[in-house]
Amino acid sequence: MFPPRFGCLRPAALASRSLCSRPGRAPDMKEVRNRLREIVGASTNWSDHQQALAERTSLSSMLAKSQSDLPPKSMKDSFLEVHLPLGSEPQLKEKYLTFHNTVRFGRILEDLDSLAVLISYSHTYNTALKRSPLSIVTALVDKIDMRHHVIYPDCDVKFTGHVTWVGRTSIEAKMHMTQFRDGAYAPVLDATFVMVARDPENKKAAFVNPLKPEGAEEETLFQEGEANKSRRVDLSTASLLKVAPTAEERKIVHSLFLNTLDNKTVSFRSRVLPPNAVWMQDAKLKGLEICHPQQRNIFNRIFGGFLMRKAYELGWANACAFGGCRPSLVAVDDILFQKPVEIGSLLLLSSQVCYSEGKYIQVRVHSEVFDPLTRTHNTTNVFHFTFASDRDVPSVIPETYGESMLYLDGKRHFNQTVP
Repeated sequence: MFPPRFGCLRPAALASRSLCSRPGRAPDMKEVRNRLREIVGASTNWSDHQQALAERTSLSSMLAKSQSDLPPKSMKDSFLEVHLPLGSEPQLKEKYLTFHNTVRFGRILEDLDSLAVLISYSHTYNTALKRSPLSIVTALVDKIDMRHHVIYPDCDVKFTGHVTWVGRTSIEAKMHMTQFRDGAYAPVLDATFVMVARDPENKKAAFVNPLKPEGAEEETLFQEGEANKSRRVDLSTASLLKVAPTAEERKIVHSLFLNTLDNKTVSFRSRVLPPNAVWMQDAKLKGLEICHPQQRNIFNRIFGGFLMRKAYELGWANACAFGGCRPSLVAVDDILFQKPVEIGSLLLLSSQVCYSEGKYIQVRVHSEVFDPLTRTHNTTNVFHFTFASDRDVPSVIPETYGESMLYLDGKRHFNQTVP
């Protein structure tokens, strides 16, 4: 649909050398990350990297004073196509391979995050500047819908994407992943990320170029972006952390409570687990990550893709234990990046099965940074994953009011994902 923005990311011609590979060299994720380092002026060396970021403070004078000072861009300006040659370069496969000879979806999340950042920089690209004064980071993973639940470990993958909506300081990027099989590329997933632009020190918001849709198709995409923004505002306003559950949701919680009462004692304090059910407190799995410099991004914080990978793997393991089989991912939605994670942090990950229905398992992963000196905990991210089992799974039952709110929140996310 669109031409590529950067010459180093030029799409390669497609041919049918085999069922699962393409001839010729194509740009890959390594080039994406190298290009990001060039744009920011980052280094692969730890000590040089710190110095390079300190020097970025001088770029503040290059920031636009208002959005009207920046030239409008079109969607084709940010279009990128990148390849992951799992079939044509078998040596790459080990990084993406699981023990069961499937593709690690956590690695795909890392690649999507890097691509979304580069797409956003492509939109704000200024040929007159050697380095960008903007610090563009992931604010939200709005949605990832799986179009195909199997990613083959020996077939080439193609990512495409571009900016579809722009606010004053935020950017929506849509990406598509396809895989080359049986002589053609077939869809695997669609992803929508929301990025935010900040100053060179990553402290204050910064303006980005406005987006000018061209044609009916681009106008439709832009209006979808506007609708996505309104939907996110509505969901935030209706959050169970801010307002009481709806009348229908209150009935659901009361019904769960009545179904767990002990008929022999008829006591509010005596609860009995229904058949084929699990108490919510018994459907948890926790993990700890020590955040080393190796996991840093180009702004000297922990890479958002790394956080997503770790959260996904913990959530998948919890769904696996809960359902008693290897689950498949259905969707990722509403991943909120509340605070950056600093290098050296103790990152605590807590996975909770908060809702289940039929073969589906809704998992929420909460991540927080623990400061051992002050003994304080600060939430950094919240992740929501929908998994599907190959069999019906137990019902998850809340006991406390807090668990009931998690249950209702999980049900809301499930209803948005599975019609």
